[in-house]
Amino acid sequence: MSTIIPKHMAKSEASSSHIQSLCEKVLKNINQVIIGKEDVVRLFLAAILCDGHVLLEDVPGVGKTMLARSMAISLGLTFRRIQFTPDLLPTDVTGVSVYNQKTGDFEFRPGPIMAQVVLADEINRATPRTQAGLLECMEERQITVEGKSMPLPNPFLVIATQNPIEYEGTFPLPEAQLDRFMFRISIGYPDIPQEVEILERQRLGHPIRTLASVSTPEELSAAQEEVREIFIEDSCKEYIVKIVHGTRNHRDVALGASPRGSLALARGAQALAAMNGREYVIPDDIKQLVIPVLAHRIVLKPESALRGTSSSSVLREIVNNTEVQLSRTKA
Repeated sequence: MSTIIPKHMAKSEASSSHIQSLCEKVLKNINQVIIGKEDVVRLFLAAILCDGHVLLEDVPGVGKTMLARSMAISLGLTFRRIQFTPDLLPTDVTGVSVYNQKTGDFEFRPGPIMAQVVLADEINRATPRTQAGLLECMEERQITVEGKSMPLPNPFLVIATQNPIEYEGTFPLPEAQLDRFMFRISIGYPDIPQEVEILERQRLGHPIRTLASVSTPEELSAAQEEVREIFIEDSCKEYIVKIVHGTRNHRDVALGASPRGSLALARGAQALAAMNGREYVIPDDIKQLVIPVLAHRIVLKPESALRGTSSSSVLREIVNNTEVQLSRTKA
């Protein structure tokens, strides 16, 4: 694979090296809690650097909540967990105005959404009305209560979890809300040596109890701004769009990815490039993110799903059939 040499770099090597150093510190810190899942943690951190939300979809007990908590602690961010249930109301998430008898006025009492990292645990157990209450928070970074809009903390990240196996008593997320999540990530089971190490590390207590912060919200915000300046060569932009257009024309797909998918793929590739100490995107950055970014944004035709076709297999086929034309230019 040839390396692209951009015409001009939007950021200096110092910026990308700074992001790489920050990510290495965070990854090393989280590895004290999450064993043997460095690739998953890197994807998770890439989404945060893009200022994007994450959907963690996996079976219970593999560490979804611990991953969210350890990431928040490592980055020095405030953390709140919301357990989604069928009786949860939108005001339980956003907050509510309560009448104060002493002052004679209504006072707003903020809900758990007023945190920098919000874990929406088992999000598909809440009703569509409550799920929809998150849409404004995720897209606009604000809440509206009784006609008054209030900004959410910065940075702000929603991490939602759901069990892909258990369907009883659940409300599947609508396409409009799935599209708000930048990445959908699966953690997976540990292998035998990793699980043995988990047993040893948690013999006397959970390591998250002693986990310390290695960064600050200000440092993260600066890194997010720097990621936006990572250079994407025109041929890589065209490669991204070709892949997304491929989802709209595939024989097994009823609904392809929207332009928001193209934007998420480009932004994620910028984050991966910065995490690897580069000031520019290469096609491998894009290929690595196609499934986490696009798999939850496409809807298969019913007959294709019945044949056992998966979104991941469709995307792998599209990537294999999509060529990238690399232009060679001097800096």
